[in-house]
Amino acid sequence: MVERVGILVGGGPAPGINSVISSITIEAINNGLEVIGIYDGFKHLVKGNTDMVKKLSIEDVSRIHIEGGSILRTSRVNPAKSEESLESTVKTLKKLGIKYLVTIGGDDTAFSASKVSEKSKGEIKVVHVPKTIDNDLPLPDNMPTFGFETARHVATELVYNLMQDSRTTDRWYFVAMMGREAGHLALGVGKAASATITIIPEEFREGVTLEEVCDVLDGALLKRKLMGRNDGVAVVGEGITEKMDPEELANIPGVIVEKDPHGHLRLAEIPLATILKRAIEKRFAERGEKIRIVDVTIGYELRSARPIPFEIDYTRTLGYGAVRFLLGDYPDLPGGMVCISNGRIKILPFDAFMDPKAKRTKVRIVDIHSEDYKVTRKYMIRLEKEDLEDKEKLEKLAKLAKMTPEDFKKKYWHATELP
Repeated sequence: MVERVGILVGGGPAPGINSVISSITIEAINNGLEVIGIYDGFKHLVKGNTDMVKKLSIEDVSRIHIEGGSILRTSRVNPAKSEESLESTVKTLKKLGIKYLVTIGGDDTAFSASKVSEKSKGEIKVVHVPKTIDNDLPLPDNMPTFGFETARHVATELVYNLMQDSRTTDRWYFVAMMGREAGHLALGVGKAASATITIIPEEFREGVTLEEVCDVLDGALLKRKLMGRNDGVAVVGEGITEKMDPEELANIPGVIVEKDPHGHLRLAEIPLATILKRAIEKRFAERGEKIRIVDVTIGYELRSARPIPFEIDYTRTLGYGAVRFLLGDYPDLPGGMVCISNGRIKILPFDAFMDPKAKRTKVRIVDIHSEDYKVTRKYMIRLEKEDLEDKEKLEKLAKLAKMTPEDFKKKYWHATELP
């Protein structure tokens, strides 16, 4: 009997998914395996449904590597939410005759894959291919997760266009950038597009208030105004809302605070750019001034973009590595995550990237002490300590804010203490 490998995709889309599916399918079939594409992630498996699958051929996948999206679709269903759903998932995979399982996804899907591997007790060999435009999985050698570089490329073009429009129309843009906990995408886009200011969640403490976040932006706008400019683009990592008190968010008119199946806030339901725009406009109105701000959210436009050449190259190698692992590489390892370390394919055991205390996948956040972050900060317009220690500049800034120098320094000093 021909052995079967199943492929499924979990979490949000990311450029390069189809390239992984293509690579896995071709390598598996060329090695005598039958490939079963499983639709909608774990969604149907947890219900015991064996109908939502398709046998894949090389002809099905030979040209999909250049396309965005996922031919197998995706979902955020969490099979590890309960013992019953996990048991049903494993039983359904066995009914389908799946001996090997490849999961493609981010940190939540990686955790689900590890639990399926554990529950199957070695009967199903599981390998996870790390994907997320957030770039927040702890890969060796600081390698990006696939999808990130394409997302950054597309988003940089969009923000660059907004920069030009901002300068042309003499107004500000507040751009909320996708990224649940980590600010890699926001920072990478802000740096590449030369945004006026970029702020990311890693800069803030847990429990940061909306007022404090607005102080950072307001300070930058005032400093920019002092330089004779009324235009600019602020890129804001949407993960900042994860650091805020959910009750404060829920009390903002029009904001819906919900959680997904993995327990995370549905950040797409929180219009961060709009919230910040209204708060800053209110501040300027109280000073007797009017400021023009356009709020933009960038996220969904990136997830199913066509992968750039780097991504195609990268994902074809990951897919190949996944199959080689299933067919015998690392024979003593029942499951793990495929990655590239120092130019070579490597499999990390599931427990190598799990946080034992939080009982979830570790999250790679931006190192705010790194040279990369420091360089990005150097090219931003934002309040710095020297601005408030320069008596003449402080007086001018305070005048713009309709405050005394003492009150201005007291209110905005914390904004200069961010890393």
